[in-house]
Parts: sequence; C-alpha cells; structure tokens
Amino acid sequence: MESRVLSSGTTTISAIPRLTNPTARINTVAISFPARLNVNGGNLVWGRQLRPSLLNLEYWSPVSSVTKTAKRDALKPCAATASDSAGDAAPVGFFAKYPFLVTGFFFFMWYFLNVIFNILNKKIYNYFPYPYFVSVIHLAVGVVYCLGSWAVGLPKRAPIDSNLLKLLIPVALCHALGHVTSNVSFAAVAVSFTHTIKALEPFFNAAASQFILGQSIPITLWLSLAPVVIGVSMASLTELSFNWLGFISAMISNISFTYRSIYSKKAMTDMDSTNLYAYISIIALFVCIPPAIILEGPQLLNHGFSDAIAKVGMTKFISDLFWVGMFYHLYNQLATNTLERVAPLTHAVGNVLKRVFVIGFSIIVFGNKISTQTAIGTSIAIAGVAIYSLIKAKIEEEKRNLKSA
Repeated sequence: MESRVLSSGTTTISAIPRLTNPTARINTVAISFPARLNVNGGNLVWGRQLRPSLLNLEYWSPVSSVTKTAKRDALKPCAATASDSAGDAAPVGFFAKYPFLVTGFFFFMWYFLNVIFNILNKKIYNYFPYPYFVSVIHLAVGVVYCLGSWAVGLPKRAPIDSNLLKLLIPVALCHALGHVTSNVSFAAVAVSFTHTIKALEPFFNAAASQFILGQSIPITLWLSLAPVVIGVSMASLTELSFNWLGFISAMISNISFTYRSIYSKKAMTDMDSTNLYAYISIIALFVCIPPAIILEGPQLLNHGFSDAIAKVGMTKFISDLFWVGMFYHLYNQLATNTLERVAPLTHAVGNVLKRVFVIGFSIIVFGNKISTQTAIGTSIAIAGVAIYSLIKAKIEEEKRNLKSA
C-alpha cells in the first residue's frame, strides 16, 4: 500500500538520496531537514502518526548531523498530533454511537409529558372548571419559561422585525383560538372523547389544502380519511359524556389548527423552531387574556378561586396550575424537537401512537365508562389517521426526493 509522509516543516532537502531499501514500498518520501523535523509530533500518514519502524530513518546515513537523540525526539508523540488527527483519535461518545437511544428518549418524553398534561389538566377542571383562565395559565407559564431561557442565552433570542411580526400574528391568533377551544372541550367532556374528535384534524387539513390553497389531494388520501369520519361518528353517537359544547369546541379547535398550518406555511422563516414557538406563545397569550377576563373574570372573583382553594388548598391549587402550564409548554417543545430528529413518516406514526396512549391512559386514570360502539369507533378513527399519516408522509418524501434529484 502506498504511503505519503507529511511533515509540518516547510523546507525539504533535495540532496538527500532516495531510500536504499529496495524492498520498501514507499514510492515518494519528502522529509524536512532532521534538525527541523516536527518535534511536536507532526509526522503523519493520512492524518495518523507514523510508527518509528515506518519512518526508516536508519537508511538516511548521509545526514550525519542527526543524532539518535534528535531522532527519538522527532518521534515523540504529543498534543499537536492529537489535534491534527482529532477526527480519528477523538473518542466517540455513547449517545453519538447509539443515536437511536436519544431519539427513543425524545419520543418517551414527548408521550410522557403529553399524557401527564392531559391527566393533570382534566383533574384541574374537575374542581376548577374555568378553561379560558386555565388556557391563559398554560401560555403564561410557557412564556415565563421562554423569557428565562432567553435571559440565560439558552437559546439566544432571535431578533424579530415588523414584517415577521405581521406574518406571525395570524398564526398566533389561530393557535390561541385552537388552544382555548380544545380546553373548553376538555372541561366539558371526557378527555378520550375530545381526542377522538380531534382525530378529524387531518380531514380538515386535506379539505383546506384542496379548496383553499388549491392543492391537488390524491384520491388515496381522501379514501384513507373515510375510516376517520366513520369512526368519529360511531364514537360520538354512543359517547356517555357527550354534549354539544364539548363536540363543537373540539371541531372549532380542528378548524383553528388547520388555518394555523396554512398561515404557518405563508410565514416560513429561517428562525429556529424554539424562538418561533416562543414568539407565537407570547402573541397568543395577549390574545387569550381579554376573553378570559370578560367571560370568566366576575365568576373567578366571586367564587371561582375561593371554591378551588377550599377544595384542594392554596398550595396544591397554585402547584397544579404551574405544573400543567410547564407540561403543556414542554410537550409542545419536545414534539418539535422530535420532528427535527426523525423523518416525517416516523413522526406521523409517533403522533398517532401518542393519541392512542392519551386516550388509553385517560380511560384508565379517570375510570371513564365507554360503550362497545364508542370503543370500536375510536379504534377505527385512530386506524384511519394512521393510514392517512403514512400515505401523506410517503407523498411528501417522494416530493423531496424529486426536488433533490
């Protein structure tokens, strides 16, 4: 195998004869004057330090000024060699060696935080049924978290101008409306039923893409949505906790988040997702405060706060509100971080499984009784969402492959 000897020295001696060992398979050797050999250990073969036996310095007999000590010094390894060949010598970290463990951790935390949020959120509504105020708390805790992160530079706050602000306002308005109506539904009906209705969100996304954005939706996507509609209809007809406020609120939430997706595409920016979500949360917070004050303010002042404190105590009441807001912000942030680590197809499947986990755990924790038809309808709806997500992710992947080609 051919080898090339590299040295940090800049001067070579042309008078030095070629190697006299006929059996050596080194075709070309360029070496600095021995007195200027890289004493810091710079003799490398393709970025690796040469072993003394490969340098064959014993064949350089015409250079009388090279003493054995100098030769030994020239071969001493040191930090310079390590820095030159850091890419080869640097140890690979455990998580870098097994990236699937990190991705698995992201999925686990995403599911865990989402399930905890939904359970704690519903428990709060059982003794404090004020979804507009609780929605404000969700966003307020997240905004405080973002401001604290900016203060310590994790992450560094991205600047925002008036043009970007104009683009983000419609996104934040839809985010605020979708968030509030979701909480109204959570407060009115069982968590499992709200999530079953929210499984219709892909249907509204497809309809908006087809009839508002003018995009062509393949027939396979429309067909995959049929089980979703049928399953939600079956579950709604026999849902024991059904009421129109919860049903309509969840439907409005679906429409709001659909328009949020539309405006998000128009507001595409180079800003990182963490900063972008922080700005959207801040704007959405200011949007949610007025209706909370108008619709629930008098009740809260008259008896809302006092009733909640009488039931669970001041400490638990404040603690529950803080942690539900923290879990809300963190699970949304983890969902974004997970999407950045995996392919859209993997994320789509994970999102469906997340909904299954939330529905299942909410039924177990709250002991909600569901009819056989509701269980079958929910299963059909979730299966339809899974099929839709798989087909859509494959279509998006094919589009990206065509663009890259």
